[in-house]
Amino acid sequence: MQLRYRQQAMTAGVAVVALTLALGACSSSSSSSSSPGASSSGGGSSSSGSANVSGTLNGSGSTFQLAFQQAAISAYKSVQPNLTVNYGGGGSGKGRTDLAAGTVNFAGSDSTIPSKEASNFSGKTVLYFPVVIGPITLSYNLSGVSSLKLSPSTIAGIFSGKIKTWNDPAIKADNSGASLPSTSITLAVRSDSSGTTANFSNFLVEAAGSAWTLGTSSTINWPSTARAGSGNAGVAQIVKSTPGAIGYVDYADAKASSLTFASVKNKAGNFVAPSTDSATAAAQNATVKPDDTFSAIWAPGAQSYPITYQSFVLVYQSQSSTSTAAGLKAYIGYLLGDGQKLLPQLNYAPLPSNIDQQAQAQLSKIGS
Repeated sequence: MQLRYRQQAMTAGVAVVALTLALGACSSSSSSSSSPGASSSGGGSSSSGSANVSGTLNGSGSTFQLAFQQAAISAYKSVQPNLTVNYGGGGSGKGRTDLAAGTVNFAGSDSTIPSKEASNFSGKTVLYFPVVIGPITLSYNLSGVSSLKLSPSTIAGIFSGKIKTWNDPAIKADNSGASLPSTSITLAVRSDSSGTTANFSNFLVEAAGSAWTLGTSSTINWPSTARAGSGNAGVAQIVKSTPGAIGYVDYADAKASSLTFASVKNKAGNFVAPSTDSATAAAQNATVKPDDTFSAIWAPGAQSYPITYQSFVLVYQSQSSTSTAAGLKAYIGYLLGDGQKLLPQLNYAPLPSNIDQQAQAQLSKIGS
């Protein structure tokens, strides 16, 4: 499934190459999407990549980023043919582990470095570049039910194993008048160390209060009856093939697998469906820290989808060579520039302009 999904992502990337190049050709130095740091660093403009860079960059991590990374790599090859970029999934935890071990030049992570992992980075300064935002869906497989609504406390009950059937009173209370079957609930969760898991469980901590007792982490001790899949695509496959299943799956994978997903009650008390627009609304209401990290989980706002998460590219501030530094500036600058225009076609949400501009401004910090 993972291989097939990567192939789909690559196809999507090829399909948007022409659009990307056309958009890049129309960009100018005064465009708000061009990077103030990259053009002066030899890394090229984030819009056009006009300065030549070469070499190979390797990255791994977040499967939430996977389709975007594959599409961007394919498109960027036409802009900078002498720079080879490789990106493998494996989950956010793997990306951080690979970066700490020095086996990759950048990591994809849907969360910041947990305190228990900080010592792995030997005191090195890690820069965070947000590149994409999107909803985590509550995707489900329930015949005859197409407009499910779920509140945070109900979701907590389901994923802690306390709510075991679809006609449980708590689910009925969220769905007045709906006909819900007595089908048993099967949980679909991640088997790998996952930023999606970290953000989903963080939502439950923030929103469900005492109803959620399993904490938040990139790995959770789920009920023993849960079925685990690798990556977002693996969880999506379990949901798709298992009647009565429900799982937390990023929006792009859920759409790619044609899954049905619930509306979730947000901080303002409204049931909001996951979409790129409701994700953008959440991110616009998030508080951004000076290092460009933020969380859009449980953000305020009437239209905010409450399980919106973000994904970062992590790099060391100090690189081993000027060519690697230039390559990273150029490629990350592209992700923050014209690469953002690829996102809607891949069912991701682009960064709000204030977050994007703050991220571009710190490109100049990457050095050798």
